Amino acid sequence: MTTLIPPDYAAWLAELKATIRTARLKAGLAVNRELVLLYWRIGKEILERQSAQGWGAKVIDQLARDLRAEFSDMRGFSRTNLLYMRAFASAWPEEAIVHQLGGQIPWRHNCVIIDQVKDRATREWYIRKTIENGWSRSVLELQIETAAHRRVGASQTNFDRALPSPQSDLARDILKDPYTFDFLGITDASNERTIEKALLLRLRDFLIELGVGFAFVGSQYRLEVEGDEFFIDLLFYHTRLHCYVVIELKNTAFRPEYVGKLNFYLAAVDDLVRNQTVDAPTIGLVLCKSKKGTVVEYALRDIHTPMGVSTYRTALPDAMAGVLPSIEALTEELRSLQNDDQDDLEPDR
Repeated sequence: MTTLIPPDYAAWLAELKATIRTARLKAGLAVNRELVLLYWRIGKEILERQSAQGWGAKVIDQLARDLRAEFSDMRGFSRTNLLYMRAFASAWPEEAIVHQLGGQIPWRHNCVIIDQVKDRATREWYIRKTIENGWSRSVLELQIETAAHRRVGASQTNFDRALPSPQSDLARDILKDPYTFDFLGITDASNERTIEKALLLRLRDFLIELGVGFAFVGSQYRLEVEGDEFFIDLLFYHTRLHCYVVIELKNTAFRPEYVGKLNFYLAAVDDLVRNQTVDAPTIGLVLCKSKKGTVVEYALRDIHTPMGVSTYRTALPDAMAGVLPSIEALTEELRSLQNDDQDDLEPDR
């Protein structure tokens, strides 16, 4: 019997590893779906019995004790989690929706959405985006806090004229307005380079805010045109749209002349950087501190290269900062939550 490894072993091993990973992922998703469905059924039973028999808080407390005593090896039967189950069943009365949406994301994600989003349509939006983008719980919370459902696709663009369908719709959905760079902690940046450097230092947070699909190519990206040098503020490649994205960062209100400069950069990247046989047309974005809609509309009207104009903020507005809880209040709230239940829910995914 030969001990030599056959020539096709490496390729077969790679395929086998991929098959195992896929199976593990499917198994994990199946377990999660069953868990979420179990929680929904328990919540539905609680709702029905409370309605029919007038159950009070003491019955929930007793149920939590009994279930935890019987299933000591399982977490998730605390009073707090039973109340989440009831709220979950109330939010999604139809089992089919649980299979299609809630069962596709971890339980803790469902709890965040139930807690922080109140209307059904918006809840569905965040679930679908979590499934699509693979958001962790912390990223999901950030997206909800910054009202991503209102910002995604809100940039003023000329994509409907400059790009074919469905590319135009897909491109519009990768842009936001406004972008929130609160993580920078900058209250009064004096120029674009200050903001740009701060964004690069927090590149991971920057990419999360930009959204899934953005790959960083470079800052102050150098282009040479007939011996003259030009520098793009930020250059990205979007892996889903298969195109370069040029971002011009401005620390002022929008001005019409910004469009002309961006138009030049798009043409140069298309000719000097883009692979004509693989990449879609380059997209541009002007990021500025503020803008007037009509001014942007006029500036983009006769521009035929795809671009958009959005705003950004680098710190919380004063009005919001004034209503944020104090450190003491947050500490007290965290202490209260920890005392309520140390093992309410399964670990985050």
